[in-house]
Amino acid sequence: MSSCPALPEGFDFTDPDVNARRVPLPEFALLRRSAPVSWIPQPHGLAGFDDDGYWAVTRHADVKEASTRPEDFSSARNTSVIRFHPGMRRERIDAQRLMMLNMDPPEHTRVRRIVQRGFTPRAIRALESALRERAGRIVAAAREHGSGDFVTDIACELPLQAIAELIGVPQHDRAKIFDWSNRMIAYDDPELALTEETGSRSAMELIAYAMDLAAARAAHPARDIVSRLVAAEDEGSLGSDEFGFFVLMLAVAGNETTRNAISHGMHAFLTHPEQWELYKRERPATTAEEIVRWATPVISFQRTATRDTELGGGTAIREGERVGLFYASANHDPEVFDAPETFDITRDPNPHLGFGGGGPHFCLGRSLAALEIDLIFAAVADTLPGIRLAGAPRRLRSAWLNGIKELRVSYE
Repeated sequence: MSSCPALPEGFDFTDPDVNARRVPLPEFALLRRSAPVSWIPQPHGLAGFDDDGYWAVTRHADVKEASTRPEDFSSARNTSVIRFHPGMRRERIDAQRLMMLNMDPPEHTRVRRIVQRGFTPRAIRALESALRERAGRIVAAAREHGSGDFVTDIACELPLQAIAELIGVPQHDRAKIFDWSNRMIAYDDPELALTEETGSRSAMELIAYAMDLAAARAAHPARDIVSRLVAAEDEGSLGSDEFGFFVLMLAVAGNETTRNAISHGMHAFLTHPEQWELYKRERPATTAEEIVRWATPVISFQRTATRDTELGGGTAIREGERVGLFYASANHDPEVFDAPETFDITRDPNPHLGFGGGGPHFCLGRSLAALEIDLIFAAVADTLPGIRLAGAPRRLRSAWLNGIKELRVSYE
C-alpha cells in the first residue's frame, strides 16, 4: 500500500483531536503533491470498522471521480461516515443504511426521486419570503443583547426554522431538533459529555418524532411537504420509518452543515474586513458559494470499494477497502482554484465540492442552503454592520465535521 512517508508518523486526518485544533490543510497539500491517493493506517477496528485504515483521496479530480462511480464506491457498505465512536457496534452501523445518505442505487434512486419533491426550485421559492422575514427577526433579536455567541444567537436559528418550515414541524419544537442533532454528532467532544448511547437515544427520539408526524399526515393529508412525501401513493411515497430517517438526515445534513457554514462565513468576514466591506457595499451573488468552499462544513465522507479497482491515475484499491473523500482538501486544490487560501466572495467560477462531488449523492438541499446563507448575511449586513469579533472561535472536536461551537461577537 502506498502511504505518504512525509506525513508525521501516526497522522490521521480523521483524528478528532486534529480537527479540534484546525483543518489539516498543510497535510492535505503535502498529499496532493506527493501521494494524492494515500493509505492512512489505523489501529485495527479504531473507527468502528473491521479494518486497518483507509485511503485518503485529496485531489479535486479524484474526489469527483469516486463520487460519480457508485457502482465501484459504495455508500451503503460501511456508510458515509468515515469514523465512528471507538465503541460503535456493527449492528448500529448497519442500521444507518436506512438513511438516504447511506444508500446506493437503485434504492437511493427511488428514495431521492420521492424526497426531491420538497426541494424543487418552486418549493424553495415558496419558502423565501418567510425565511427572509425570519432572518430579519433573528438578527434583530440578537442586536438587543449587545453581544453574544453568534452560533447560538444567529447561525443555528435560520437552518432550524427552515427545516421546520419545510417539513411542517411546529416552530416551538425546533429546540428539540437542535438538541437531538447536537447530541447525535457531538459524541467525540468531551466538553459536551455525551456518550454513544446518548447520541443513539437522541437519534431514536428524533426518528420517533418524525414517524409520528408522518403517520398523522398519512392518515390526514395536509397541504405540506410531509403529506407529499408520505401520502402520495400513486407517485410513490415514503414509509413512516423512511421519513423518520429522512428527517434524521435533514437534522445533520441540512442543519448542522448550514449552521457551520454561516458560523465560518461570519468568522471569515470578520478576519477579512475588506471582504465584509465589499459584501455590505455590493452583496455579490457569488458570496454563498465561496462561504461554503471556505468553510467546507463536511471535511470528508467515505465510500467502500465494491471490487478491486483503481483511482488517482493507477493507485490500486482492493474490494472492501474504505476510501475517504476529503472535500476540504479538494476545495483547496490549486489545480482548480486560483489562490485557494484566499477568501474571495467574488470568486467565479467556483466549482467547489462543499455540496459533494457530484453523482447520486450531490446535496439535495444545495439551493436551500445557499438561500439561507444569502438571507442571513444580508440581514446581518443591514442590521449589524459594525459586528466585530470578541474572541477566538471554539471548534468542535469531530472526526468529520468542521464545526464551530462558539463564536463570541459584539453586535454594536
